[in-house]
Amino acid sequence: MPPSSVPGTSLLLDLSSDVVTLTAAVCDIQSVSWEEAPLADAVEAALRALGHLEVLRDGNSVIARTNLGRDERVILAGHLDTVPLAAEPNLPTRREAGVLWGRGTVDMKGGVAVMLKLAAGVPEPSRDITFVFYDCEEIEGKYNGLGRVAANRPDVLAADFAVLLEPTDGAIEGGCKGTLRVDVTTKGVAAHSARPWKGHNAIHDAAQVLGRLSAYQAEQIEVDGLVFNEALQAVGISGGIAGNVIPDRCTVTVNYRFAPDKNVEAAYAHVQQVFDGFECELGDAVDGARPGLHLPAARDFVAALGLPVNPKEGWTDVARFSALGIPAVNFGPGDPNLAHMDDERCPVTQYEEAERALLRWLG
Repeated sequence: MPPSSVPGTSLLLDLSSDVVTLTAAVCDIQSVSWEEAPLADAVEAALRALGHLEVLRDGNSVIARTNLGRDERVILAGHLDTVPLAAEPNLPTRREAGVLWGRGTVDMKGGVAVMLKLAAGVPEPSRDITFVFYDCEEIEGKYNGLGRVAANRPDVLAADFAVLLEPTDGAIEGGCKGTLRVDVTTKGVAAHSARPWKGHNAIHDAAQVLGRLSAYQAEQIEVDGLVFNEALQAVGISGGIAGNVIPDRCTVTVNYRFAPDKNVEAAYAHVQQVFDGFECELGDAVDGARPGLHLPAARDFVAALGLPVNPKEGWTDVARFSALGIPAVNFGPGDPNLAHMDDERCPVTQYEEAERALLRWLG
């Protein structure tokens, strides 16, 4: 029975255990979004017991930091929450043939365990470190714990560089793409479907919207030495009110994933140009993040780890650091293609290699 299912149990994390054992222990404390309190309590207790860290709590986010007066401060960040368990519960974890299986083994409790091991094992790092363990990443962005900490305590996020320990399959991923959704609407005239000549079919007009998408040639854009693949895709379509009515309205929802050389305003202007002549309404939209690999802190990180550097083709919370003026990269154990899957799993060597890589940088 996983620890989190035992009423009244005091949940403890042994930071002296190896990183694989610790990852399993962190995973086995269930922490679906909004339910992170038991894990946040365990993380806070383990960090306070170390003695060499200043520890702060903001809701179910825990921040710990060294204060050694180093010339540089870096942030290591990771979220505590997971998506819900599978229908056939994929906890507690199990370890088979060098692979750890279970919810959170990829996204992203391996990264959390690596952070905890570094917090315990490197009391005098070469750089001052701020560890940020935050809540509610897997749900709507307005609830994101990192965003809340940035709003409530921006001072604790002051740093020269940040590493988000999201799964990257052991490579370094610089920056991230921005994303926006736009509703492209066609308008017609309603009529009885037996007499369509009395009206004008808005769904038929949507063929023009889809035609522009089919003909669209997405760009590859180099930003700070990394090439990002843009994408413009229809992700939804709706129209019509009844089976005997010519529809007077049809909406095609389009998602644009744009390189971090542009902001939301520029990206929206581009989409409006693509669909010139149609009504375009902007929905959810967030900026991406430039990799910043030309900056000294980022160069030192890449040199110390000695690993491949790729562009982050999705969106991650490195964009929140970028908005604060902090260059950031993604680096962590686990194949992101397995995140959220019922058979979520990770080779245990990736946890060990991630810990060793960050020790090369911080030791």
